[in-house]
Amino acid sequence: MAASNDQVAEARLTVERIVARLGGRFSGDGSIEIRHVATLEDAQSGDLSFLANPKYRPALQATSASAVIVDEHTEVPGSLTVIRTDNPYLYFARAVALLHPAPEVSASISSSAVVSGDVHPDAYVGPGAVVDIGAVVEAGAVIGPNCVIGRGALVGAHSRLVANVVVYDGCRLGRRCLVHAGVVIGADGFGFARTNDHAWEKFPQVGSVSIGDDVEIGANTTIDRGALSDTIIGNGVKIDNQIQIGHNVEIGDHTAIAGCVGIAGSTKIGKRCMIGGQAGIIGHLTIGDDVVISAGTLVTKSITKAGVYTANLPLQSHADWVRNFSRLRHLDAMAHSLKELEKRLDKGEHES
Repeated sequence: MAASNDQVAEARLTVERIVARLGGRFSGDGSIEIRHVATLEDAQSGDLSFLANPKYRPALQATSASAVIVDEHTEVPGSLTVIRTDNPYLYFARAVALLHPAPEVSASISSSAVVSGDVHPDAYVGPGAVVDIGAVVEAGAVIGPNCVIGRGALVGAHSRLVANVVVYDGCRLGRRCLVHAGVVIGADGFGFARTNDHAWEKFPQVGSVSIGDDVEIGANTTIDRGALSDTIIGNGVKIDNQIQIGHNVEIGDHTAIAGCVGIAGSTKIGKRCMIGGQAGIIGHLTIGDDVVISAGTLVTKSITKAGVYTANLPLQSHADWVRNFSRLRHLDAMAHSLKELEKRLDKGEHES
C-alpha cells in the first residue's frame, strides 16, 4: 500500500517542525531534516537520538546524530543541535511515532473472511478472519488475518487486532486497543471441583472479559474469562508478551505488566502499578495502587501500601548456593538452640 501524502510529509520532518508539533525548545539548526531515529552510538547524519540515562552521557560527546533530545540541564557539545524537554524518553517516543506512523488500512472485508456479525463500514476485516453471529466491530477497527471474534463479542472503535487473535464469545474490547498476534481473550479459567473419588469436575466458566480503552496486549498473552463475574482490565493498561491472567482478575487503570508474569485467579491489582518480568502473584490477593513489584518476585500476601516490593535471592555460584541452602535447612534447629541458650543466660542472671 502506497504511503499517504501526510506520511510522506511526516517523513521529511525538521527539528523545527518536531518542536512545533511536540513542544519543548531547540538550540542549533532547526532546519536540519530528520529521517530516522537511532541510539547515540549508532546514529548517523539525519538521525534523531536522545539521552535519558546519565550512564550514556559519554556517548553524547561522540555521537554522529544530527539532533539529540536531552533534559533542561544536560550539557552538550556546542556544535550539536538539541531539543530540550522535561522528559526526553517520552519525547523521543512521540518523535518516533511522528517519523514512523502506523500504516493506514483501507476499510474493507476480505473475500476469504467469514462475517456473520455487525462490521462497521469503516472497519477492516482481513483474510481468513471470522466475525461470528452477534459480534460487533466498531468504526475504524482492524481485524487482522485469521482472527476470530466470537458470538456477541465487541471490538471497540479504532482497535487493532494484528493476527491470529481469538476473542471468545461475549468478551468486550474497548477503543484504541492494540492486540498483538496470538493473544487469546476469554478462554476458560482454571476452575475444577474435586469429586469424592479425587477426580476433577469442571466448574463452568460463565463470566466474561471486559477490557477498557487504550489497552495494549503483547503477543501470546492469555486473559481468562471469569468463573461467574468478569475478568476486568482497566483503561490504559499495558500488558507484555506471554503473560497469564487468571479468571476474575481485576487490573486497575494504567498498570504496566512485563513479560512472563503469572497472575492467579481473583487477584485485584490497583491503578498505576508496575509488575516486573517473571513475577508471580498467587490468587485472591489485593494489590493497592502505585505498587512496584520487582522482576522475579513471588507475591504470596496482599500489599496495601504503595512502594517497591522485592522477594528474591541475588545470583551466586552453585557451590555458594548449596552451602547457604544447607545452612538454611537448619535455621529452625538453630533458632531453638538460641532460645534455649537465652533461657539459660536469663536464669543465670536471676540466680546471681
